[in-house]
Formats: sequence, C-alpha cells, structure tokens
Amino acid sequence: QLQLVESGGGLVQPGVSLRLSCAASGIIFSRYTLGWYRQAPGKQRELVANIASGGRTNYADSVKGRFTISRNNAKNTVYLQMQDLKPGDTAVYYCSAFCNNIYWGEGTQVTVAS
Repeated sequence: QLQLVESGGGLVQPGVSLRLSCAASGIIFSRYTLGWYRQAPGKQRELVANIASGGRTNYADSVKGRFTISRNNAKNTVYLQMQDLKPGDTAVYYCSAFCNNIYWGEGTQVTVAS
C-alpha cells in the first residue's frame, strides 16, 4: 500500500529556513519522480519543485535560488529545504510521487508570518 507522509511544516517568521520531509512506503522509490506542490487559500495547486529518478531537478521560478529539493533513495525520503521564506510561500505543501500514476500525500501546512 503506497503511502506518502509529509512532515516539517509550521509557523515561521519571514526570512527563516524550514525543511520539509516526505517519507514513502509501498513503492520502488528510486523509480519515481518526486515532487513538492503547494496550494494557497483560493489558489490552484502549483508545482514547487521536482526531482527525477536520475536526480535532475526542476523548480518554479518563484522559488529558484531559495528552495532545494533532494532525495535519499536509501531512506525512501524526499526533502524540500526552504530558505528566506516569504509570506507568499504560505500554503499547504504536498508531496507527490509519479511513475505512470501520480500519488499524493495529505499535506503539511507552512505559514510564514511576522
């Protein structure tokens, strides 16, 4: 049974860093493209970053230079290191895994406010 469990969200002040983690089970992790999406209130879910099975990464323009996605296949975990957080980064962050089908975690709230 496939399961994606996010952790690491919270309430932080602007300018600080935060790291999200997503632990996967029930899949051959190394074969999957892994991603982080976010959805702010009243907005559509949008791609933040993804990382292919071979390690190639892709970022939304709004987070380039501030966020870093990485994966640890030995731990079946994908990370999103977020730096210099801004109020506009406030959203529910979802982990995804894609290989023929896309699977989602339940999300973790990130709130950036002073």
